[in-house]
Amino acid sequence: MAAINDAGLSRRSFLLGTAGLGAVGALAACGDGSGGGGSTAGGSLSLLLPGDVPPEWDRVLGAVNEKLEADLGFTIAPEFIAWSNYAAQSLLKFTAGEDFDTALSARWLNIAQLVESGAIVGLDDAFASGDYPELQATVAQDAFDANRWPDGTVYGIPAVNSAARLHHYTLRADLVDTYAGGSIDSFDQLEQFWYDVHQGEGIPGFIRGGASPWLVLGGPTGVFFPEGWEDPSVIPVFFSSDSLFFVPAADAASTGSSDLVPFWEHQPYVEALRRVRQYYEDGIINADMLNIDTATAKGQFTSGGAASVWAITDGTSTSSQLPELSAAVPGASLMNVMPFADGLAARPNQTFQADNMVVLNTSGSDNTRALQLLDWVSKQENHDLLQYGIEGTDWELVDGDRYRQTGTYTNFPGYALSWRVDRERKAADMSDSEDELFTWSQDYANFERDLFSSFIPDLGPVETEHSQITAAIAEFGSPLWVGAKDVDSGLDELKRAMETAGYEKVLDELRTQADAYLADQG
Repeated sequence: MAAINDAGLSRRSFLLGTAGLGAVGALAACGDGSGGGGSTAGGSLSLLLPGDVPPEWDRVLGAVNEKLEADLGFTIAPEFIAWSNYAAQSLLKFTAGEDFDTALSARWLNIAQLVESGAIVGLDDAFASGDYPELQATVAQDAFDANRWPDGTVYGIPAVNSAARLHHYTLRADLVDTYAGGSIDSFDQLEQFWYDVHQGEGIPGFIRGGASPWLVLGGPTGVFFPEGWEDPSVIPVFFSSDSLFFVPAADAASTGSSDLVPFWEHQPYVEALRRVRQYYEDGIINADMLNIDTATAKGQFTSGGAASVWAITDGTSTSSQLPELSAAVPGASLMNVMPFADGLAARPNQTFQADNMVVLNTSGSDNTRALQLLDWVSKQENHDLLQYGIEGTDWELVDGDRYRQTGTYTNFPGYALSWRVDRERKAADMSDSEDELFTWSQDYANFERDLFSSFIPDLGPVETEHSQITAAIAEFGSPLWVGAKDVDSGLDELKRAMETAGYEKVLDELRTQADAYLADQG
């Protein structure tokens, strides 16, 4: 799934595998303070964070460090790396053994390669120690369990602010009032809304920056995937999310056979590809999706240049976009729509695997203090200071527990350090629809655990073929995800590239591992 705020990024080059997992070891095994683990007096921890430096960062960091030093005796020195370079640069820093303490990683980044190479710390012994009560109290056990590696180890803190992260839509509510009678309850209504707005306003129905398979290959929902509205249960299986997606058999649980097939053999996915191709030709979506970044697309939306934009259940989509939109289009408003015919009575499948993981570097200066930091930012007052800034200067408390940004300090990447379900405040100007959806998304009981929720395959046997497949997907799959290529000819090209890359070997290996996983599930 996409990372926070969609970052729409060209993410994902990583190696899945379990070789060398034991080399990571427990915190107790890396405790000299120079190679990562022992406590050192004073000093500053170095953190890798993605994105741009937030406005007013030096001032807020000063306040954070003053309190952190008073409480724990050390400070932090985060290094921000632009999203366009984060995956490559963070991996290079790990590979080079640089002395930093925490970083953002994930399955869509390079956590598998980091695990395999022993570059990040196994955390189970640390949690069992009871030394980090705030951290343990604010991350659900379900989140930890869903993010264990095949050897049973947790290698990162799930940085989540909801139980489930589901793709859906942020729409101009004022346009919904004008063109759709005030509500949208089905994909057909949404599609008609897009066409009516395009005809009446001369703007795209939907805008996006960057190609992503999740636009059309529902997992279980996708922007252009109508089947997900009726049956949000299909989640593809893959070695990596930049590689080839396979669909498991609907009866895999009862038969014990995954019977995986490539996405092009799942007819609803092919129909979604045809649909997005039609949107591309009709001007319903932006034709430059492959060539613009997420920030540019967001800017076009908030300036009034589109009727809807991609959203995910992180509680930030309407509040982060409404101020700019209101300034550009007086009277405009926003709403969120989930792609469920049954509304919030639907029980979508979820893996509960976190999009974002905070990992500890085995070459860091002090793993123990890194965990103390993660425990410290799990306290409400410290979480608020880092994520929202100084109360009274950067934000104010509204209605008891909500916040309103009053200054320019924004966009701190809490998902890379401090996101905790129980600590996230709702923005005061969050739309009512997003408020409802966000609250719903924070409850694990609202979802079905997917059959393959904890399946993380070992890429080792097919590393060469996998790298060739990911390159082919980038070249031949990306144009299909955004409608820029005829579906039939595009799929033919993709299939030929897959055969050349060794797709049959990859499929056989993934089937073997998936079937073994099913057998282990009993």
